[in-house]
Amino acid sequence: MTEHRLACQTDGIRLDKFLAEADIGISRSAAVGLIEIGAVSVNGAPRGKKYKLTRGDTVLVNIPDPVPYEAKAENIPLDIVFEDRDLLVVNKPKGMVVHPAAGNYEGTLVNALLYHCGDSLSGINGVLRPGIVHRIDKDTSGLLIVAKNDAAHKHLAAQIKAHSFTREYEAVVFGNLKDDSGTVDAPIGRHPVDRKKMCVTQKNSKQAVTHYQVIARYQGYTHIRCILETGRTHQIRVHMAYLGHPVAGDPVYGVRSEKVSFAGQCLHARKIGFIHPSTGEYLEFSSELPTYFEEFLFRLRNITG
Repeated sequence: MTEHRLACQTDGIRLDKFLAEADIGISRSAAVGLIEIGAVSVNGAPRGKKYKLTRGDTVLVNIPDPVPYEAKAENIPLDIVFEDRDLLVVNKPKGMVVHPAAGNYEGTLVNALLYHCGDSLSGINGVLRPGIVHRIDKDTSGLLIVAKNDAAHKHLAAQIKAHSFTREYEAVVFGNLKDDSGTVDAPIGRHPVDRKKMCVTQKNSKQAVTHYQVIARYQGYTHIRCILETGRTHQIRVHMAYLGHPVAGDPVYGVRSEKVSFAGQCLHARKIGFIHPSTGEYLEFSSELPTYFEEFLFRLRNITG
């Protein structure tokens, strides 16, 4: 159990909001949970989540140690594009979570990899993320690379850090982009209010650069290619929403006034390229647009006529 003793410097702030904004690594919902189980006290007395603090109050928080969880192997079919003793390139389907987390402990890519690879996965990211060098969102389809050993993992991670990885996506975005090509160079950080979202912000953010090119234009939508120079969480989704052209069907950053209904975002990791950690050879792999993407384009062509 980890204990935090915090001093309130503001009058009138709610207890749950105070905890979420404190530098102790918990969300507002997690703060509410701790308050409800009696793990939080103010000046030695338990208080509710709506309790208004006063400057000088002492807040004591006891955060329980996480319960160890070991991901389990599951016999889930994988679309493996390339595999050798060092790594795999996997074509992840839309709807599959990459690694286990709260609410998704089964049916993930990691569960499938453990069945396929056994103990032959990098352990750098721990028991919940074995072999995972980078990730793509649940509702994003396409290519990602998996490391089978720690040496390969470190080599690949260094390429990502140096921005030498090739990562090319295709997406359909809402609206008609003004320019045929462009670059979004805008830092991305955690949203100040909704901690599950990211946003373009100058506060506690990291540089994020996305290059885009128009592939085709339709009535109310644009089909684009995106090349990532950096790899921030939700980068393409955040950057396109920042331009006013969110990814079609995006349930988090999208718009409700879309003309064509779509379940989940239309975003596919089309191409990946990297230097092989053992051979030094540059490898590049591509995947065809999945059925859901092609069907959406077909519907847009019909609307356009």
